[in-house]
Amino acid sequence: MSRSRLTRFRRTVTAFAALALAAGGLLATGTPASAALPVTIAASTARTYLSELTVADESHASTYERSLFPTWITISGTCDTRETIIERDGTGVVTNSACTATSGKWTSPYDGVTTTDASTFDIDHLVPLSEAWDSGAWAWTTAQRQAYANDVTRPQLLAVSASSNRSKGDDDPAEWLPQTSYQCTYARAWVQVKHYYGLTVDSAEKSALYGVLDNC
Repeated sequence: MSRSRLTRFRRTVTAFAALALAAGGLLATGTPASAALPVTIAASTARTYLSELTVADESHASTYERSLFPTWITISGTCDTRETIIERDGTGVVTNSACTATSGKWTSPYDGVTTTDASTFDIDHLVPLSEAWDSGAWAWTTAQRQAYANDVTRPQLLAVSASSNRSKGDDDPAEWLPQTSYQCTYARAWVQVKHYYGLTVDSAEKSALYGVLDNC
């Protein structure tokens, strides 16, 4: 990670607490914080960002451990990251005093599956934690990895069906893509996250992303 990106990333960690407090006023009342995934960059911007990403083979895979990316953290009061995303991504969501969703409706953008039981949905890291590790996060501090794993301000976390999340696993876009109608959004979000965090891409991943973005 370049010095400028590292400095910006450290500022993100510091600003994260302030972001949580700002979100708290909405979350504590059970009012949906937002209707959908944070706005992604335009396809043209994504193509530019993709051209700027460093191409490198993945590394350090053998040293990856899920615990290196602490989740979930408290966002406000009793609301943690998962509960924040569940509330954001649902419609008609009602939460109790413990911030647990008691009713609402959720649609998984990966496969179109819907549910009225939030507990059946997973919160997916769009760019998987192990993918981030292999692409440069192995060199980050624990605080930086925690900020990444709980980032609610970029298009990195979203509520999806458990089956689609299991199908995706730790794959990158060269190995797995969501349903056709969501592929453009997915590719733009993937590039946006990797660009912001200064992560690398491998050649197959880059080609797959260009393939999707060229049709956006």
